[in-house]
Amino acid sequence: MEAQDILKKVRKIEIKTRGLSKQIFSGEYHSVFKGRGMAFSEVREYQFGDDIRNIDWNVTARFNHPFVKVFEEERELTVMLLIDVSASNTFGTQQQLKQELITEIAAVLSFSAIQNNDKVGVIFFSNKIEKFIPPKKGTSHILRIIRELIDFKAEEKGTNIAEALRYLTNVIKKRSTAFLISDFMDEGFDRAVQIANHKHDLIAIRVTDKRETEIPDAGLVWMTDAETGNKMLVDTSNRRVRQQLHDYALQKSRELDVLFSKTGVDMVKVYTGEDYVRPLMNMFKKRENRR
Repeated sequence: MEAQDILKKVRKIEIKTRGLSKQIFSGEYHSVFKGRGMAFSEVREYQFGDDIRNIDWNVTARFNHPFVKVFEEERELTVMLLIDVSASNTFGTQQQLKQELITEIAAVLSFSAIQNNDKVGVIFFSNKIEKFIPPKKGTSHILRIIRELIDFKAEEKGTNIAEALRYLTNVIKKRSTAFLISDFMDEGFDRAVQIANHKHDLIAIRVTDKRETEIPDAGLVWMTDAETGNKMLVDTSNRRVRQQLHDYALQKSRELDVLFSKTGVDMVKVYTGEDYVRPLMNMFKKRENRR
């Protein structure tokens, strides 16, 4: 893609997503994600009713009467975006590819973060870590992220979610809010989800397309697995074949629902060509109600 075309696309996405994040997400983002951590601020003399677990024993011993640690909410957050750039995201039948939807959602979350003076970092992954952009603040940093999202070319085609989560856990030492944005065309990442969510506040955003569950009657169709390159001739006019494909997709979806429910990870599902604002807002509200 030419540099001029990239700049036009960046500008278009910036205008749309910056506006959305200002109008809709700013308040919810702030109330849902802010103040989750507590930072040590100072010590003061113990007062009746203070939690004895906050007593600073070193200072208490020095002055021979009790002092407690005072904590304040950590106002600065680190937001990590784990972006699936595998080949399956080049699929889309609703005037939008999955990767285009991923770009928009990532941009909205990024602008929401910088409006609250937070840092944003990105991990691009396929079946390996493709690129790591360390967390930083500022509009120019966000625009760089959007440029990368638009023009990034992965070296590999497969998906390894477990590897992406392991990398997050190893590289980001401070607790962060991590959005895992993927179509989740992968298996065997249950344990990695559990470990990552223990250290970070993990949220799963599943990007999908209706044609992945609802196969139309289109006669004989060559279907290609974008990640492996395997091709298969499928008779979509056969109702039993369509039902088998539908059942397989539903089973995968149910397995993901069970995994995220079991590990306490919030998951929101968004569809290509459809409004993604409402599902994200509903997820934010659900989190706010739980606090």
